[in-house]
Amino acid sequence: MSIAQQQKPYKGLAMEGMIARWYARNTGRSLAPFKKEAQEIAQQLASGSDVLEVAPGPGFLAIELAKLGSYRIVGLDISQSFVRIATENAQKAGVEVTFREGNVSSMPFESNSFDFIYCRAAFKNFSDPVQALAEMYRVLKPGGKAAIHDLRRDASSDAIKSTVKEMGQGWLNSLLTRWILRWLRRRAWSQEDFQQMIGQTPFTKREINCNPIGLEVSLWK
Repeated sequence: MSIAQQQKPYKGLAMEGMIARWYARNTGRSLAPFKKEAQEIAQQLASGSDVLEVAPGPGFLAIELAKLGSYRIVGLDISQSFVRIATENAQKAGVEVTFREGNVSSMPFESNSFDFIYCRAAFKNFSDPVQALAEMYRVLKPGGKAAIHDLRRDASSDAIKSTVKEMGQGWLNSLLTRWILRWLRRRAWSQEDFQQMIGQTPFTKREINCNPIGLEVSLWK
């Protein structure tokens, strides 16, 4: 069965309620990674760019990006809890970011709406990954770019341990994070998987790079 024919069910914990609040508190302890990623994204954007973050969770990255320029930023998440938490976080930070509830496989946006799409650490959880890619293509403006950063299936346990250590978490949260990443690794895609999936979409220009535990996928419309 090809990847396009698969309907990969999400068997993980639903990111709602108490679990969503725990995740938000844990990831919000250190905003340095979000600030760094936001700066890297901002270097690629023109003033006034329309930006979509897919599965923004608590919204930390979108909020940090909003601090760096006059962008129109939207976050789309399937979790009602995350939409509420992210909206509250943006209000506290004093920035304007719109967070909406929705499914990446059927996005509530018109075609050719965004200059840049970013998806961080969430693509492996999408139940219909090829359709998600096709939707990203649809809502991108001509010449726009989509960037997907996620865990890769062949990430070693040693690499995961080293990466978590660099996060500077307490011992308990470090232990939980390592366990979660090792569990999520089973759901992750390989570089070859991405090549196959992209080949079933209208995207023709692509670039895939590896880091110690993940993949950085760039796609242009």
